[in-house]
Amino acid sequence: MTTEPRDVLVLLPTREQLRLVVGVRATCRELFQQVCDVTSIKEAHFFGLSVVRNNEYMFMDLEQKVSKYFPKDWKRQVQKGAGRPHAPFVTFLRVQYYVEDGRVIRDERARQLYYCHLKERVLRSECTHREEAYFLLAAYGLQADLGDHREPVHVGRYFEPHAYFPHWVIAKRGSAYILRHAPALHRAQRGLAPEEAVLRFIREACRLEDVPVHFFRLYKGKKDHRPSVLLGLTLKGVQVYQGKRFEIQPDGLPSARKLVYYTGCALRSGHLLRLLSASHQLRLSLRPTLQRLQQLEGAEEKQRYRESYVSDTWAWDPDLDPGSPPAGAGASGSPCACGIEVDAGPAEHREVSVDEPWGAEAERSPSSTDGGGTGGRPRGELSAAVAARVALVRMGGGGAEPRYQVPEADPHCHGLGHTPLGPHGVRSSRCLSLILCREAQLPQEFVV
Repeated sequence: MTTEPRDVLVLLPTREQLRLVVGVRATCRELFQQVCDVTSIKEAHFFGLSVVRNNEYMFMDLEQKVSKYFPKDWKRQVQKGAGRPHAPFVTFLRVQYYVEDGRVIRDERARQLYYCHLKERVLRSECTHREEAYFLLAAYGLQADLGDHREPVHVGRYFEPHAYFPHWVIAKRGSAYILRHAPALHRAQRGLAPEEAVLRFIREACRLEDVPVHFFRLYKGKKDHRPSVLLGLTLKGVQVYQGKRFEIQPDGLPSARKLVYYTGCALRSGHLLRLLSASHQLRLSLRPTLQRLQQLEGAEEKQRYRESYVSDTWAWDPDLDPGSPPAGAGASGSPCACGIEVDAGPAEHREVSVDEPWGAEAERSPSSTDGGGTGGRPRGELSAAVAARVALVRMGGGGAEPRYQVPEADPHCHGLGHTPLGPHGVRSSRCLSLILCREAQLPQEFVV
């Protein structure tokens, strides 16, 4: 049984499918390395392999065996002549760590997979107060996928609206409206290299609140039967969505104040701790690179401003024609520049939902569709209201003294100990403090 092969189906962000064969005692790292070799990914540290548990993605711990995440049938030996072999076990290659600047991902293949993952997330996004952003993202997506708009080729229904717009935008505006106005936005991107269009898509997509985020359902009470809290791991830290109440907890909470939620099992608590801890470390390591890229972008913007200021070819004079827009205004990506009117009303209260993994029905079984009495898929059951923010990557700077003294961590607990000691030998409490007790103590408790 040690070398007996098992079939694994890996679903990629491009919706491609990989059928791989690994040993029954293979580790997750061996499977992940095989996926990287087949897909030619050189920068794999932004991605991870995940499985679906209770309608929620769970990333594999690469140091564990694959059998930990698959059903008991994984280890069951197949007898010769016993009929058809087992169906392949399903896993997903997904973005595990988000970054808002695509230039950090230098590998072309990895960047393309990252772009495809964000495209899928945008299609599930529900930021109804930012409708214009989806038209701009569609323009960048069309430019990245099809190149410059060519009149003989790109006419009529040369793209499908559901491939570039969320369902609620299509329901609100209609496919005919989108097919009539989106080509103008596509034409406005003429001359933009597809590679640059991908970078702009990544940048704009990461500005949507519900795109670069991992959602997890949590319980507020140990005896709760339905999850009442959504925890979101975002680019800037942790957001906690709690029912209809709007609560904001300031940075630098006193040590006596803790946000305590329950995951339902020790496996989920360990998964959350690993993901938040690794995201925090990666964010700190990327901070100098991101700051340098922002400085370069700012310098380039200043240079373009100087060039436009001294140029004598400026095509628009507000004194001569105050009622007309500047020439080429459509290139800025504004939908209104191309005749598209988008509502700009106040933000609406909406329901917060967690996306259902595509292809998940390949591994769904009657025993795994219900999250332990959660009543099936709890999609959209939390009213929109937002959020207690806890800064994840904000570090004390400038020699400022911490406002509160945080006691030493319990030796029986594991937490995020990445904050340097302050000038008085205490740790700054302006970073996220996580405590996860061992399974023998409180196996279902997750403390923020």
